[in-house]
Amino acid sequence: MNWLSSLADNPFYEFAIILFLAALMGGLGQLLKQPLIVMFIALGILVGPAFLNVVKSEDNIHLLAEIGIVILLFIVGLKLDLRIISSIGKIALLTGLGQVLFTSLIGFFIGVALDFSYLHSFYIAVALTFSSTIIIVKLLSDKKEIDSLHGQIAIGFLIVQDIVVILVMIVLSAMRQSEGGSFWEDMGSTVLAGAVLGLLTFIAMKFIIPRLSIFLAKSQELLTLFAIAWAIAMAALGDAMGFSGEVGAFLAGVSLASSQFKDVISSRLISLRDFLLLFFFVNLGANLDLGIIGSQIPSSLIFSVFVLVGNPIIVLIIMGVMGYRKRTGFLAGLTVAQISEFSLIFAGLGLSVGHITEDVVGLITLVGLITIALSTYLIIYSHPIYDFIAPALSIFEKRHPYREAEFEEEVHAKYDLIIFGLGRFGSNVADLLDQYHDIKYLAIDFDPIVVREWRKKGDHVIYGDIEDPDLLDSLPLTTAKCVICTVPSTELSINLIHALRRQEFKGKIYVTAMHEKDLRILQAENPDQVLLPHQLAATSFYQTLMEEVQA
Repeated sequence: MNWLSSLADNPFYEFAIILFLAALMGGLGQLLKQPLIVMFIALGILVGPAFLNVVKSEDNIHLLAEIGIVILLFIVGLKLDLRIISSIGKIALLTGLGQVLFTSLIGFFIGVALDFSYLHSFYIAVALTFSSTIIIVKLLSDKKEIDSLHGQIAIGFLIVQDIVVILVMIVLSAMRQSEGGSFWEDMGSTVLAGAVLGLLTFIAMKFIIPRLSIFLAKSQELLTLFAIAWAIAMAALGDAMGFSGEVGAFLAGVSLASSQFKDVISSRLISLRDFLLLFFFVNLGANLDLGIIGSQIPSSLIFSVFVLVGNPIIVLIIMGVMGYRKRTGFLAGLTVAQISEFSLIFAGLGLSVGHITEDVVGLITLVGLITIALSTYLIIYSHPIYDFIAPALSIFEKRHPYREAEFEEEVHAKYDLIIFGLGRFGSNVADLLDQYHDIKYLAIDFDPIVVREWRKKGDHVIYGDIEDPDLLDSLPLTTAKCVICTVPSTELSINLIHALRRQEFKGKIYVTAMHEKDLRILQAENPDQVLLPHQLAATSFYQTLMEEVQA
């Protein structure tokens, strides 16, 4: 491969080779159902000196990596929705802080037991506490569980983790500035500089950005350019004032978080973020010393088992004590069964400060590779895994798990029909039923915010996840005349049909198909009727149109 290495002496050819191999590795990751983070770190090792030796323009790649981190932190700030935390209540805060605290403590003692120094053990332990918001949001979105109770709790404590990591970065920035001087003096000056930076952010958010963004939004290209310029400028300002650039970028995102254009900005920057982060992970992988990593394999396996098993158990215990069901705790707990890209950034900061060595960075990176790869499969197959180990999880559930009852009401009354799903179609069905006071219905949805909003109107709505095998046991199926499933998932509808028949449900079963191909699949299960929302809408409009024409 010497010819490939010599070809890479030209920076343009070097980047062409890296991007081509990145596309190949990304495709392989898609087949293996792996996040791009894992594949990009592997790409870095592949193009590094240990194998192809393609990476020559270290300074250029490092600059692109820094910009990628700035955009990442900017988007995190942009998506900082404190309403999610408030909607879930104290569970997000207590679970997030509790998981950080217990993971740090246990991880520290594991590190000490493995003969790492106290300082190295501290860095390793803290790195183990951060979970990847990017990966979790992507996986939950793909599984359509982002709005479920466990999904919202997970997003809530991931936001708490993001806030904690920003605070840790501020402390590290003060340490990096001290350089042998008084840490507390430099910490004080850093806090003062932070207050000034925070004040500038508030002024920009309150008085400047709302007016400016309306003007810029006349061109989405200009709005996107402004967002990038604002993020990098704030990162540079934060770095100049004694912080890391990441903190400035985060505050830049926060300043735009209340903007009505934040979703447009975020959607346009996500692809840029992923592209630039490629160079961060390539840079990380290319600089890994495989000899050092090899010596860290035993320790990395121990820490990986702790992250994969210990972190979910910590969340299970906290949520169980707070009165949540074991299923909710288990599904939420799996979202912390990996370390994140922030852990690697945190390790890099520790290395730049001089607190840790390259072998510790290699250890944390190896734990990241192992846990991110394996936790992806844990989350993808979370429901079959839960069904298999559910009996063993009973110790994590109170005899009367009361917490989720706030989303429920008594279901012992008699109902004429039961509706699964209050999405666009389901809510329209419920609205129509409300016009007939002699029809009593019970609606079930897995989004706790939707449940709260409907219950304010006095509707008979409870929280429930159609994938929960224990849900049907608590429903008044013996008195219901029919069940309507408006959930737009063929697989879930089929599972519900089978579950209702196992319960010997005597009423009629209606399920929903969004496409013609789904219609044929569902009809093969012999429900009483398969509903096509667009067809029903067309029929209703036709009847109205005929009445108008013939009038």
